[in-house]
Amino acid sequence: MVSLLKSLVFASALIMLVPVAASAQVQTRAYAPENLRTLSQSDQIRVISLEYSEQSRGRTIPNDQLRFYLDQVNRSNWTFSQIKSDIARSLTGNGGGVPGPGPGPGNQVIRCESTGNRLNTCRTPWQGQSRLVRQLSNSGCERGRGWDSRNGEVWVNHGCRGEFARVASNYSVTCSSHGSRPTTCAWDRNQGHPYVLQRLSNAACTEGRTWGYNARQGLWVSGGCRARFGAR
Repeated sequence: MVSLLKSLVFASALIMLVPVAASAQVQTRAYAPENLRTLSQSDQIRVISLEYSEQSRGRTIPNDQLRFYLDQVNRSNWTFSQIKSDIARSLTGNGGGVPGPGPGPGNQVIRCESTGNRLNTCRTPWQGQSRLVRQLSNSGCERGRGWDSRNGEVWVNHGCRGEFARVASNYSVTCSSHGSRPTTCAWDRNQGHPYVLQRLSNAACTEGRTWGYNARQGLWVSGGCRARFGAR
């Protein structure tokens, strides 16, 4: 009887310990005040590293990314929420052309990252050339060696990590169909796809009917369409 009572008491103690252990595990999640500058640098490193580990399922934050966040906290007053949001964006798609914030298509930004110093190519939502708007790595992002752009894509190498946007272009071509005859006009395909920037004729300029573009044929107009075409 005494032995049975001891067993019941021991089992009850185990049951009571289970929620305590689970609660202790929950407390290991990253926590920090919004203003990370109130923390010491060692605590800043700890909470940022822990947040990255939680979002990446156990991976260690790259040293250059950690240094970038510390700089943003202490020089640009980034909050903890901004750090968490940026970590999430950096992990989405593993740097494979991740869209960044922006109020409209003209302000689109993508992130492209060379991990392990390997070459990485990222598609862009625009067709023209790209420019580096923010370097995220300590590794040099020298154009032609660390990164470059082609029509519709950006490539990075040698550890370059950055955010890229479309190069604003003033490129335009005026193309005219005289006497309703088809006309072909030269178009620099590196500028991207043309669109009607300004119609100059009374005749309609409708893509696929009275004007069009393909890489082999170039820009063409017909049916009396006359327009100035911009690049997008």
